[in-house]
Formats: sequence, C-alpha cells, structure tokens
Amino acid sequence: MEEEKAQALVDDATFDFTMGEHDAALEKLEKAVKLDPACFSAWHAMAEIYFDRDNLEKALEAGTIAVGLKEDDVHIHTTLSRIWMESGNKEEAEKHGARARVLGWKEQLKEDE
Repeated sequence: MEEEKAQALVDDATFDFTMGEHDAALEKLEKAVKLDPACFSAWHAMAEIYFDRDNLEKALEAGTIAVGLKEDDVHIHTTLSRIWMESGNKEEAEKHGARARVLGWKEQLKEDE
C-alpha cells in the first residue's frame, strides 16, 4: 500500500518536473521516500532533479541511495556517471559509465535471444 502511494507521488513529481515545477516535484519525492524509503524511482528522480538544479551534493546523495537499492539499473549508473563528471571526478564517472555500458550490453543480448 505504501509502495503504491509512493509510486503515485513519483508519477506526480515527474509531471511537475516536466512542467518546470522543480520545488513541487522535490517535495513530492521527499514524501515518497518517507512513505517508502526503498522507492528506487523516487531516489533516482531526486538525483536527476538535483543534478538539473546544479546541486551536485544532493544529486550524489540521492543517486548513491538509488544505486544501493538497484545496483543493476543502467539508468542510475548513467545518471551517476554524469553527476561525477560534472563534479570533476573522472575516475568515478568512468566507473559508472562502464557499468552502464555493460548493463546495456546485457539487456541487448537478452533482447536478441
């Protein structure tokens, strides 16, 4: 039940972000993770919004939580690669970029079967 409420908040926040309402989106995402601290999509969305707002510290914090929840997600590794690159840490950026590529290849191989 809490997971469904949290996901509904993520969906609403995604719409808010699309409409340029970043503060409203972040507020809903914060509520989502309070309802369901394991809500990967909320943490990932927060990482993207904070990155968009140039708040790299908060973006890394949210992205790190997200990758801890879903280590094999190509998208969170891509997000973290972008955040680390912008932060000036090329080594971490390359690590996450490589992980995203490997996961992408694995997905492609599954599709080809």
